[in-house]
Amino acid sequence: MIELPVISEEATRKKKPDWLRVKLPVGKEYAKVRRLVDEHKLHTICESGNCPNMGECWGAGTATFMILGNVCTRSCSFCAVATGRPPEYDEDEPRRVAEAIKLMGVKHAVITSVNRDELKDRGAEIWYQTVVQTKELSPETTIETLIPDVKGKWEALYRMIDAGQEVVSHNMETVGSLYRRVRPQAKYDRSLEQIRLTKEYGKRTKTGIMLGLGETKDEVYQAMDDLVENGCDILTLGQYLQPTKMHIEVAEFIHPDLFDHYREEGLRRGLKYVESGPLVRSSYHAERHVNV
Repeated sequence: MIELPVISEEATRKKKPDWLRVKLPVGKEYAKVRRLVDEHKLHTICESGNCPNMGECWGAGTATFMILGNVCTRSCSFCAVATGRPPEYDEDEPRRVAEAIKLMGVKHAVITSVNRDELKDRGAEIWYQTVVQTKELSPETTIETLIPDVKGKWEALYRMIDAGQEVVSHNMETVGSLYRRVRPQAKYDRSLEQIRLTKEYGKRTKTGIMLGLGETKDEVYQAMDDLVENGCDILTLGQYLQPTKMHIEVAEFIHPDLFDHYREEGLRRGLKYVESGPLVRSSYHAERHVNV
């Protein structure tokens, strides 16, 4: 049995430092994105993942779309997305996502999904069609796909990344020693292999790691070295925030100065681009990662 840390009420009431304050979502562009998401019956990780940057990103007219439903087959202890047995997926979803992206007029789109481990192809065909149809309707739009762990089903991986997207991201989420606590159904080495195979396939590669879960500096450095060794181009580092009392608690709030240090250290160790800050999430400022 996987043992998770006890989540105390005291920890969940821990006051956030000033550098974690976010703006409330307001404005015409936010309302426009809100309307388009609702009209096209789409899911966004912005909402399902309780992203602190939703106001800023939606206010700029951008969003990260989540395909294949909003129920995940995994039960990661950090994630706010619902877990359970997903309903049947909608084969028309690629068209609706492509149309929404065109109506929004975004220059760079990010697409992610829940894990669909119960599907033989892990949802690869829906992934492929979503990117292809988006490119057909919006040929000038660049795309980043944030894909899940395919549990070593590499033919599914290759189908997912063969659709013409510019950036392929797969999040490590944390350092190796914390995987059993944070990602009990994933494997650190397998995620590294997925990044390596993606790079060998000729794609620009990217991953994200949350800090504040109890990792040490040396473990962060080791993760950076592992990523460089396996062909990762881009790394995002952000502060983990506990979504509810049922999720793993925050061990530490990382100071912005340490995030700056990690950015410099990552570049020194060979990463091509590092986005590092308390409110950084994997799709934050994603448009900057297309041509690095």
